[in-house]
Amino acid sequence: MTGIQAVERIARTKPMKPGQEERREFEYKRHGTQCLIGNFEVATGEVIAPTVQQTRTEADFVRPIAATVATDPEAGWIFIADNLTIPCSESLVCYVAEACGMEEDLGKKGNRGVLRSVATRKAFFMDPSHRLRLVSVPKHTSWLNQIEIWFSILVRRVIKRGNFQSVSDLREKILACIGYFKETLAKPFKWTFTGRPLNVGTAKQGPAR
Repeated sequence: MTGIQAVERIARTKPMKPGQEERREFEYKRHGTQCLIGNFEVATGEVIAPTVQQTRTEADFVRPIAATVATDPEAGWIFIADNLTIPCSESLVCYVAEACGMEEDLGKKGNRGVLRSVATRKAFFMDPSHRLRLVSVPKHTSWLNQIEIWFSILVRRVIKRGNFQSVSDLREKILACIGYFKETLAKPFKWTFTGRPLNVGTAKQGPAR
């Protein structure tokens, strides 16, 4: 979740009282942005090994993946990600190969082997024989990734109406929300979409002219 703004209102919010709704100051100061990277475990509804920092580099993406795998190092893991290039980075290929004990030559980025292109790296991550796999959702289907549902919860509970004095304040409140959610509210999301296609009526056509 990128571009989370640390916004501070220049005046205090006036609380709700009988006959008057809550009044929030519309002017604010920007203190910078943060990027949240976390892994949502669909079986438990928990966010595992979240990181909140200013950047979203290859190393930033690998770090929570490695921390998540470390919670059960011998287990098989399947990570679902979007179609950006960061989830298909050279750094992640090298981490997966090392974690799985692979000694094969990975090639050279832009030249040969597994590292040659985004397509070859995606094929490597999706190999069913690997203990650690990464699967990308199709384009324009971010709603298939359940962490997007959890991101919307975070926005409603913390970010949308938040007042943050600094990026550190924003980071602390995000991590506090994640911890509270894990302890009190976490549970698997239940899909309600059945896959039934929408019924689209056929328009009547008039006479040709």
